[in-house]
Amino acid sequence: MSVDERDPLTGHRTTGHEWNGITELNTRVPRAVWWAIGLTHAWAVLMWFLLPSWPLVTTYTKGLLGVDQRQLVAGQLAAAARDHDQWMSRIASEDLPTIRGDKELMATVAEVAPALWGDNCQACHGRVATGGPGFPDLVDKSWLWGGDDDAVLETIRVGVNSAHPDTRTSQMLAFGAGGMLTRDEIRTVATYVQSLSGLATPDDATRQAGAQLFADNCASCHGDDGTGDTSLGAPNLTDAFWLYGSDSETLFRTIYGGRHGWMPTWESRLSEAQRKILALYVLNVLPEKQ
Repeated sequence: MSVDERDPLTGHRTTGHEWNGITELNTRVPRAVWWAIGLTHAWAVLMWFLLPSWPLVTTYTKGLLGVDQRQLVAGQLAAAARDHDQWMSRIASEDLPTIRGDKELMATVAEVAPALWGDNCQACHGRVATGGPGFPDLVDKSWLWGGDDDAVLETIRVGVNSAHPDTRTSQMLAFGAGGMLTRDEIRTVATYVQSLSGLATPDDATRQAGAQLFADNCASCHGDDGTGDTSLGAPNLTDAFWLYGSDSETLFRTIYGGRHGWMPTWESRLSEAQRKILALYVLNVLPEKQ
């Protein structure tokens, strides 16, 4: 066979190899491909000289342009830290009403608060602060310890039944387990409590007996009218917001065994500015999202 043999369809020379009627062509690589390969290698060699590239024993070639991504990132982090320190110091030095009036600061609060909330509060109060059984809903405006600026900041700072020396302290007695009320009396006063918020309509005898039991055992914390006392952390029993549940079985367990909630103190973990951010998030940012 001849090496000068050409393919009749393409006109290209063949290699002279043929198998089962298939002939191998000897087509040249297009010139554009060679140019692309050459330019790619030339560009790579140029970059070796201009940019950091080759590792050495203890260092690396720096490149003629002096590009250093490590220094660039370090500079960006330093600038971000300076900006962070600036607005954090402003938040720490201002009271909540002043911060609310500053649109720039409130925009910063809305931006950084979700991460702070997710790291510290979401596990108990939920992603949007609606809580759950035993964990208060913070957007329903029913506050155990008060919902004004100072009250919320103080609750975050010292916690509830925590190890902080100034902790808020609250505990509901176990009226059944402690032998103060019988099971029938607990059912009677539970029905009366439900009636305060319109959840039950007891007959006159049950209402009167429940009212007397309530006055003797519950009014000292929850008030004569059942509206609670934020200085004691005693919940309002006349509204539609229930921490542990409002059904008869749950109320029986609550009265029989008592309740003893707990919230950690955040003073040692979060700075004053961070606690203010969380307070503003609960009081202003989250309600706007509901």
